[in-house]
Amino acid sequence: MQNSADLSIQKGRKLFRAVKWLPASLYQGLFRSSSEPTDALIAIANHFEPYIQPGLPNSPLPLDRQLTRVRDWVETFEKAFEKVRDSCGSRFKHTYFYPGEHYHSEILSVLADHCARGRGEIEIHLHHGTISPDTPDGVRDKLLTFRAQLLSHGCLSILDGVGAPRYAFVHGNFALANSGKGYCGVDSELQVLADTGCYADFTLPSWPNPAQIAKINKIYECHPPLGRRAAHKHGRDLVRNSRPTLLPLIVEGPLLLDFSRWNGIFPFIENSAITAVNPPTLCRFRLWMNAKVGIQGQANWIFIKLHCHGMDPRDTSTLLGPTMFNFLNDILELAKQESIRIHFVTAREMANIIFSACDARCGSPENFRDYRLRLIC
Repeated sequence: MQNSADLSIQKGRKLFRAVKWLPASLYQGLFRSSSEPTDALIAIANHFEPYIQPGLPNSPLPLDRQLTRVRDWVETFEKAFEKVRDSCGSRFKHTYFYPGEHYHSEILSVLADHCARGRGEIEIHLHHGTISPDTPDGVRDKLLTFRAQLLSHGCLSILDGVGAPRYAFVHGNFALANSGKGYCGVDSELQVLADTGCYADFTLPSWPNPAQIAKINKIYECHPPLGRRAAHKHGRDLVRNSRPTLLPLIVEGPLLLDFSRWNGIFPFIENSAITAVNPPTLCRFRLWMNAKVGIQGQANWIFIKLHCHGMDPRDTSTLLGPTMFNFLNDILELAKQESIRIHFVTAREMANIIFSACDARCGSPENFRDYRLRLIC
């Protein structure tokens, strides 16, 4: 039997692992400028899981009800945000990271039609290794199979006009490259992603999941080799006038302390998730801006990658209702007052603008939505 001292040590180690990103957050806070940036690029990574039933993780919703749920989402989304435009006139949109292990042609057809009408794009989400650890060959087969299925629906992109289809990725259960407890099993996952055409990973931040790493609020390329476990723990921050050579890039959303809210003794932790419990607000928008996720040497472009679970019935009304609509109008009005330009972008468009910054392109980021990665259809 363990004594109380041993238990205390274990609890202390667990707490340290959970907040290993905190020193970086405090350090970054010391050097954040108070000046407002010029361009804010907002991408919403929607972990789009039509089968989800809260409290019943092993009981997916029947297919007919999934279809109804997706059709309702599409209809409501298009009506709710029909007149919402960013500072340059582009539509509000989501990037739908659809789970490959739950592919259904009928559902993807509905979603692909929605995206073809300018409401977003579809990329790859994957839950694997949930029952037993996966293998490199296993995850490679899953990715290639789903990549082909998405291609059949007119999705995905080509890099620089040549080669195999490219995709963005979000890891189910956040355990990218076996970085968490379970839910993966493949140390070399980043190498598999590279081999199968992934141009960028949009999984992070994962707080409060134990897969959260210490490197936060950055856009970077991993230090090789990609075959080691959690190779994304370390990497070279992207800088202007230096093109990245090792894909996938890691594109993180904001993770920082919110000193305007207190959870008992400690400040609230801002992890860029949009939920009913933690809806989007102007206060949160200012925090996302203050995280200053971007490219070194291009300080006036701020990349805000948010995430949500649109098909979770607990959050759907927040994402499609007055809360989101009013928030978007609020930030657009704030942008006019503070000389900020808001850009609604997909994951692919955000990656293109990142590439353009690294190539030292000048002008508005609006000009670079299709810079290197161009839609196949």
